[in-house]
Amino acid sequence: MPRWDDRLVDDEAERERLDSRGTLRALATAGAQVRQSLGLAQEAGIARVAGGVRPRGVLVAARGGTGVIGDTLQMVAEPGSPVPISTAGTPPLPGWVGTLDLVIAVSESGRAAGPLALAAAAARRGASLLTVGADDSPLAAVCASARGIHVGLPAGATSSRTALWALLTPVLLAADVLGLARTGPDLLEAVADRLDAGAAAYRPSSEAFVNPAKLLAADLSGGLPVVLGDGAVAGVAARRAAMMLARTARVPATVGELPGSASEVVALLDGPYTRHGAREPDLASAVDDIFRDPFLDGAPDPRLVLLMLRGALAAGMTPAGVGGSMPEDTDDLGDAVATAAMDAGVRVHERRAEPGHPLEQLADLIGLVDFAATYLALGLGLDPGVSAHVRALRDHGR
Repeated sequence: MPRWDDRLVDDEAERERLDSRGTLRALATAGAQVRQSLGLAQEAGIARVAGGVRPRGVLVAARGGTGVIGDTLQMVAEPGSPVPISTAGTPPLPGWVGTLDLVIAVSESGRAAGPLALAAAAARRGASLLTVGADDSPLAAVCASARGIHVGLPAGATSSRTALWALLTPVLLAADVLGLARTGPDLLEAVADRLDAGAAAYRPSSEAFVNPAKLLAADLSGGLPVVLGDGAVAGVAARRAAMMLARTARVPATVGELPGSASEVVALLDGPYTRHGAREPDLASAVDDIFRDPFLDGAPDPRLVLLMLRGALAAGMTPAGVGGSMPEDTDDLGDAVATAAMDAGVRVHERRAEPGHPLEQLADLIGLVDFAATYLALGLGLDPGVSAHVRALRDHGR
């Protein structure tokens, strides 16, 4: 079992020693990223995206830390979008993409092989291009050759994980320009305010016993996380959480979205990683034994921890992603899953977004999980911004 150390997240010197890339500092700039990207997108001519004409279809080319961008666009645009929206991370470019379509390629470095190849293929077919990433990059060059719109990044972007909102904002502005979703500047300013509020609540100087992100990180540290979103908004946040837990905290997580994933999650409660499902009586009580000595008795098996991410609930309103609230039947299903988990001896941590537009709710939930994953890495003695194995994999591909 990994060992959580509060001192590593509360002590400023320890945090700075471990956080070599300034991940916490970068996450705290999320609101500023939105505001800066608004200006950069307008300067780049986002109003002229796709020639100002609604495309026949939209393909979002993104992967890794930016993969959630396509999910977010689909969440805010559907089911009311007048055109279909698809996502892809790697070639080949779908056969339907042609001169009447828009391809949005996103890569923080501008060098990610998948989005770059898809953008180049789209340019050869004559599709409209919108690219978001580093200015001096192959992706920007492909966009320029196709006479598309390229939006650069605010100064200081260090990774796709911590620059999410800088990369997402131009995509949302383009959706507003083309009439795919109402995601204009006023809404994005409100999203930036939500992100600022989250950064203040989760700030490093706030001690572990009162900081919601640190409390969540400590709760996840001794178990196997199951992240469940109870609707479209929370589902996007849940997928982001699973990626951040793996890539930042190096902790594997199962992810699902209600209502479709209810059976899969509840089935886990009968398995060997819950007190209810454990076969050995001593194993079932090991986690709850305050006298257990991990050095003499050995560490107990890890246990499931259920993280329920929930959209705002307002009676009589429409489902999340359309009107911004959770339908009551989906919320009831979430309550039933949480109750079943607690009955099986699983720790349950719930976070419900504050009411507002789906993007504002998403900002609430993503802000929490981003900071929590980073604190989890620090509390386990890991650098959240550097992975030796990821570095070796990148070197292998060069």
